[in-house]
Amino acid sequence: MKIEAIKEVCLYMNDLEATRAFYSNLLGFSIISEVANRHIFFRVGEAVLLCFNPDVTKNEAVLPPHYAIGPQHIAFQVSQGEYEYWKEKLQKNGVKIIHEQHWKEEKYSFYFHDPARNVLEIIPPNIWE
Repeated sequence: MKIEAIKEVCLYMNDLEATRAFYSNLLGFSIISEVANRHIFFRVGEAVLLCFNPDVTKNEAVLPPHYAIGPQHIAFQVSQGEYEYWKEKLQKNGVKIIHEQHWKEEKYSFYFHDPARNVLEIIPPNIWE
Protein backbone atom coordinates (compact mmCIF):
# COMPACT_ATOMS: atom_id res chain seq x y z
CA MET A 1 0.00 0.00 0.00
CA LYS A 2 1.20 3.52 -0.78
CA ILE A 3 -0.13 7.04 -0.87
CA GLU A 4 -0.49 8.07 -4.51
CA ALA A 5 -0.63 11.86 -4.48
CA ILE A 6 -1.45 15.04 -2.63
CA LYS A 7 -5.07 15.69 -3.61
CA GLU A 8 -5.90 18.83 -1.62
CA VAL A 9 -3.85 21.77 -0.43
CA CYS A 10 -5.16 24.58 1.78
CA LEU A 11 -4.45 28.27 1.88
CA TYR A 12 -6.07 30.61 4.36
CA MET A 13 -7.24 34.11 3.51
CA ASN A 14 -9.87 36.53 4.73
CA ASP A 15 -10.81 38.23 1.44
CA LEU A 16 -12.49 35.54 -0.63
CA GLU A 17 -13.57 38.04 -3.32
CA ALA A 18 -9.91 38.94 -3.98
CA THR A 19 -9.11 35.23 -3.84
CA ARG A 20 -11.71 34.49 -6.53
CA ALA A 21 -10.43 37.27 -8.78
CA PHE A 22 -6.81 36.17 -8.44
CA TYR A 23 -7.12 32.39 -8.69
CA SER A 24 -10.08 32.16 -11.08
CA ASN A 25 -9.80 35.26 -13.27
CA LEU A 26 -6.00 35.66 -13.38
CA LEU A 27 -4.67 32.11 -12.96
CA GLY A 28 -7.66 30.49 -14.69
CA PHE A 29 -8.57 27.90 -12.04
CA SER A 30 -12.17 26.71 -12.20
CA ILE A 31 -14.32 27.08 -9.09
CA ILE A 32 -15.74 23.79 -7.83
CA SER A 33 -17.30 24.91 -4.53
CA GLU A 34 -18.01 28.16 -2.74
CA VAL A 35 -19.70 29.09 0.53
CA ALA A 36 -19.94 32.83 1.20
CA ASN A 37 -17.41 34.06 3.77
CA ARG A 38 -16.23 30.47 4.50
CA HIS A 39 -14.41 28.99 1.51
CA ILE A 40 -13.77 28.82 -2.21
CA PHE A 41 -12.32 25.68 -3.78
CA PHE A 42 -10.52 25.53 -7.13
CA ARG A 43 -9.60 22.72 -9.52
CA VAL A 44 -5.85 22.74 -10.29
CA GLY A 45 -5.02 19.89 -12.66
CA GLU A 46 -5.89 16.72 -10.75
CA ALA A 47 -5.67 18.46 -7.37
CA VAL A 48 -7.90 20.84 -5.44
CA LEU A 49 -6.83 24.14 -3.91
CA LEU A 50 -8.94 24.80 -0.80
CA CYS A 51 -9.04 28.47 0.21
CA PHE A 52 -10.59 28.97 3.63
CA ASN A 53 -11.41 32.00 5.72
CA PRO A 54 -9.43 31.12 8.88
CA ASP A 55 -11.70 33.26 11.08
CA VAL A 56 -14.45 30.74 10.31
CA THR A 57 -12.59 27.43 10.01
CA LYS A 58 -10.58 27.83 13.22
CA ASN A 59 -13.90 27.54 15.08
CA GLU A 60 -15.31 24.54 13.18
CA ALA A 61 -17.66 22.29 15.07
CA VAL A 62 -18.35 19.57 12.47
CA LEU A 63 -14.88 19.25 10.91
CA PRO A 64 -11.64 19.56 12.85
CA PRO A 65 -10.72 23.23 13.35
CA HIS A 66 -7.97 24.37 10.99
CA TYR A 67 -6.25 27.62 10.08
CA ALA A 68 -2.81 29.10 9.56
CA ILE A 69 -1.16 32.35 10.50
CA GLY A 70 1.31 34.04 8.18
CA PRO A 71 2.28 33.34 4.57
CA GLN A 72 2.00 29.82 3.26
CA HIS A 73 3.67 28.40 0.12
CA ILE A 74 2.48 26.49 -2.93
CA ALA A 75 4.32 25.82 -6.20
CA PHE A 76 2.41 25.42 -9.48
CA GLN A 77 4.02 23.44 -12.27
CA VAL A 78 3.86 24.68 -15.85
CA SER A 79 5.45 23.31 -19.01
CA GLN A 80 8.96 24.55 -19.76
CA GLY A 81 7.56 26.37 -22.79
CA GLU A 82 4.99 28.31 -20.70
CA TYR A 83 7.37 29.51 -17.96
CA GLU A 84 8.07 32.92 -19.56
CA TYR A 85 4.43 33.30 -20.59
CA TRP A 86 3.32 33.05 -16.94
CA LYS A 87 6.00 35.44 -15.74
CA GLU A 88 4.95 38.04 -18.33
CA LYS A 89 1.22 37.51 -17.75
CA LEU A 90 1.52 38.04 -14.02
CA GLN A 91 3.70 41.13 -14.41
CA LYS A 92 1.32 42.62 -17.01
CA ASN A 93 -1.48 42.18 -14.46
CA GLY A 94 0.40 44.02 -11.72
CA VAL A 95 1.78 40.99 -9.88
CA LYS A 96 5.36 41.61 -8.77
CA ILE A 97 7.88 38.80 -9.19
CA ILE A 98 9.60 38.81 -5.80
CA HIS A 99 12.40 36.34 -6.64
CA GLU A 100 13.67 34.16 -9.45
CA GLN A 101 15.75 31.15 -8.46
CA HIS A 102 18.29 29.29 -10.59
CA TRP A 103 18.22 25.67 -9.43
CA LYS A 104 20.21 23.27 -11.59
CA GLU A 105 21.14 23.03 -15.21
CA GLU A 106 18.68 25.38 -16.92
CA LYS A 107 15.94 25.05 -14.31
CA TYR A 108 14.48 28.25 -12.89
CA SER A 109 11.45 29.08 -10.79
CA PHE A 110 9.92 32.38 -9.74
CA TYR A 111 8.01 33.54 -6.69
CA PHE A 112 5.14 36.00 -6.24
CA HIS A 113 2.39 36.83 -3.74
CA ASP A 114 -1.33 36.27 -3.90
CA PRO A 115 -3.70 38.89 -2.41
CA ALA A 116 -3.27 37.33 1.08
CA ARG A 117 0.56 37.54 0.75
CA ASN A 118 0.97 33.77 0.43
CA VAL A 119 4.18 32.91 -1.41
CA LEU A 120 3.39 31.23 -4.71
CA GLU A 121 5.91 29.75 -7.11
CA ILE A 122 5.89 28.76 -10.77
CA ILE A 123 8.14 25.79 -11.47
CA PRO A 124 9.04 23.80 -14.59
CA PRO A 125 8.58 20.03 -14.85
CA ASN A 126 11.23 17.77 -13.34
CA ILE A 127 12.55 20.38 -10.88
CA TRP A 128 12.85 17.64 -8.25
CA GLU A 129 14.49 15.04 -10.47
